[in-house]
Amino acid sequence: MKPFENILREMPDIANEERPSISGKLEWVGMNDIEMPVRIEDDQGNLIQSTARVTAYVNLVDPDVRGIHMSRLYLHLDQAFQERPLTPSTLRQMLRSFLDSHQGLSDRALVRVDFDYVIRRKALESDNVGWRRYPVSMIGILEGQEFSLEMGLEILYSSTCPCSAALARQLIQEQFKKDFASSATLDYNQVHEWLGTEEGILATPHSQRSAAELRMRLTPTFQMFPIIELIDEVENSLKTPVQATVKREDEQAFALLNGRNLMFCEDAGRRIQTALNGDDRILDFWARCTHYESLHPHNAVSVVTKGIKAGYVAGAGAPVRVDNSAG
Repeated sequence: MKPFENILREMPDIANEERPSISGKLEWVGMNDIEMPVRIEDDQGNLIQSTARVTAYVNLVDPDVRGIHMSRLYLHLDQAFQERPLTPSTLRQMLRSFLDSHQGLSDRALVRVDFDYVIRRKALESDNVGWRRYPVSMIGILEGQEFSLEMGLEILYSSTCPCSAALARQLIQEQFKKDFASSATLDYNQVHEWLGTEEGILATPHSQRSAAELRMRLTPTFQMFPIIELIDEVENSLKTPVQATVKREDEQAFALLNGRNLMFCEDAGRRIQTALNGDDRILDFWARCTHYESLHPHNAVSVVTKGIKAGYVAGAGAPVRVDNSAG
């Protein structure tokens, strides 16, 4: 039997030994949907583990080279995620290893890591806590020595239509006038009891689960990703994030929050825009608010950007789950 080293030497290496039938440079080439476990630090400094899907790309600058070394990308990913938690530094070192292993072939590298960040959230009023899941994407690009960092988030919230609320109030007023038109004087207890009946509150505004998808270009100087800080920043601006554990007192508090924060998709977009514009850690951003309407089968959508480098972020499409492209 031949020694293993001799067998390897005899194996054809088409990517290196043959020239392409059509020459040309490639913007990106590599792999996506690579399955990897990932560890990341939570807000208490503890490491949590999640399952990730990873995209790893380099460009191909030599038009006459058939292909890149895809196995090297995978091995560098595997080694990095085994040895270190996911941090901006980890992404940068990983990208550096991609380029070092493709000297003469590539001068730009990208890695994207999509995973679920799961945290405990306290109920609005009761003493209960529950789990919330936030889809997150981390994107690093190394071009020469220039490192850029992006973060994607998806945050669910509730939206109650201001127009529907006004129409419901009008119907309640009309019903009140009808039911009490014959009364010379109003009896407090009678009105109080009427307000607690279905006949009294005969119309309610429509609400729906909504989603804010964000992609933010961050200053690449963090030791750890500010995931929870940015989630809190967006949820505090919207004021009606969906809940995990809900008792009656929590549901009532949620109804009050919705009633105090009526919003169209335009309102939601402006709230997020104002919050992110005031965050010095965010160099640029793209955000899409989608209200999955209960009134009709199509959705209401607004998109906002910071606009400093709109082509970099705003043209990238949905940041989390939907679009796993490089751009």
